[in-house]
Amino acid sequence: MDLTTYSTGIQHIGIPTNDIETTIAFYHKLGFETAFETVNDGDRVVFLKFASLVIETYESKDAAMKSGAVDHIALDVKDIEKTYELINQEGLNTTKDTIHFLPFWENGVKFFTIEGPNKEKVEFSQFL
Repeated sequence: MDLTTYSTGIQHIGIPTNDIETTIAFYHKLGFETAFETVNDGDRVVFLKFASLVIETYESKDAAMKSGAVDHIALDVKDIEKTYELINQEGLNTTKDTIHFLPFWENGVKFFTIEGPNKEKVEFSQFL
């Protein structure tokens, strides 16, 4: 398997929060800028950017609020369908996830998520 054919690196890191205003203010103080903001299923979602690092923070009643509370790491991919096919061929889609669409950013985003060996979520995401 050669994921480097389809991936360009980390796209973002997902951090759930039960206080999005405090989270935004904290990262703004660190020098992050709000790159994109939207609502998904009634909850605010904000992408904060600092150089090449992007954090997706979103309101969640299930936010762990403890060390290790990062929800997922997302890899940027050039071809979501080919990546999905590759992940399935390698037997890595143990969650049996499918490709989803969200109307984020200018033209939307397609993504799917698998689970790593430590129960971490790894998302594969393509901007459209």
